[in-house]
Amino acid sequence: MTSPADPATSAGSQPLTPAVRGALMRYRVIAYVVGVMLLLLVFLAMPLKYFADSPGAMDVIGPTHGFLYMVYLLLTFDLFRRVRWSFPRLVMMALAGTIPFLSFYAERKTSHELLGR
Repeated sequence: MTSPADPATSAGSQPLTPAVRGALMRYRVIAYVVGVMLLLLVFLAMPLKYFADSPGAMDVIGPTHGFLYMVYLLLTFDLFRRVRWSFPRLVMMALAGTIPFLSFYAERKTSHELLGR
């Protein structure tokens, strides 16, 4: 009989270092925040600007999402560097912050892969 998977190990059966755990936690938080901001941008601010001629929300949400996306890119690179994934994986993770709902999927997939769930 096999024992249940230890959440402190990655899919490769190697324990996650504290540095990788920290990078993963930071990535998870920023991926969620960027995902929410992108949804607000696409489904609230842009319709208000272009259909209701009210650019106020876009003036706040647009730059905020832009700044947070830059933070997302930095934290994605930090996780990529610590885990030593391939460059195409980094590109896919970086693009996940530009398509609505995709950052949630990418965060979930990355977390499950690293935590071995």
